[in-house]
Amino acid sequence: MSKTLGLALGAGGARGVAHVGFLKALEEENIRPDFISGSSMGSIVGACYAKGMSADEMRDIMRQLKVNDILDLNILPLTKLGLMKWTKVRRLISSFLENCEFSDLKIPFSCVAVDIISGKLQLFDEGSVIDAILASSSMPTVFRPVEKEGMLLVDGGVLCRVPVKQVKAMGADVVVAVDVLGKCEQVDKVPNMISLITRVYDIMDAHRTADERRRSRRVVDLWLEPKMPEVSQYKMKYHDSAYDAGYALGKENAAKIAELLKD
Repeated sequence: MSKTLGLALGAGGARGVAHVGFLKALEEENIRPDFISGSSMGSIVGACYAKGMSADEMRDIMRQLKVNDILDLNILPLTKLGLMKWTKVRRLISSFLENCEFSDLKIPFSCVAVDIISGKLQLFDEGSVIDAILASSSMPTVFRPVEKEGMLLVDGGVLCRVPVKQVKAMGADVVVAVDVLGKCEQVDKVPNMISLITRVYDIMDAHRTADERRRSRRVVDLWLEPKMPEVSQYKMKYHDSAYDAGYALGKENAAKIAELLKD
């Protein structure tokens, strides 16, 4: 296999644990990405993998993760632009990424975020990895936007669910997109206001991602979606199901990826 492989790891909240299972399956088939680009949760998984963490190490961390490990409410959220502060999340990520710079990574990596001042997508591939992935994962209204170089940065998934063009531009010959959001499944009911809000987000996300997929046809060699209808992007309790779905996806498509990488 002499062609280079680029993985575009998409946004998806808790469903992004599927990326870890997918990477585990590739590890078992001796397929290693040469480039990784991520959006939102895909940026966190991608950065950790690019740093040298194994899929097993990432899974162990996610299994031990508790809500209180990341829950850090702002006292006055309406004046702080987000319900939650980054203090606990930054401390957690720093415990395994340390003060890592992009140049320190073992696999070339990039991620995307959106500057709400200019309204434009921003690509990060140099400087502090932690600052970049926190910006890429800053879900609007939930987490406080990240201030950087005069920009006010929020979740990359606002404009780019799966960064396929970005990983192609890094030099990948073969681009594999992993879209953990997939299609919007029908629900039985919408019982309360929170359910209504999350349902609206799910519908918008699904349609935005479908549009990205159509526009990326010439760039993507393989667009993959794990099957996990029971997994919500807002609830961590289904992390085992998400991992298993990603692992199954990797196993099912490993031979296709290996074939694409041949001259």
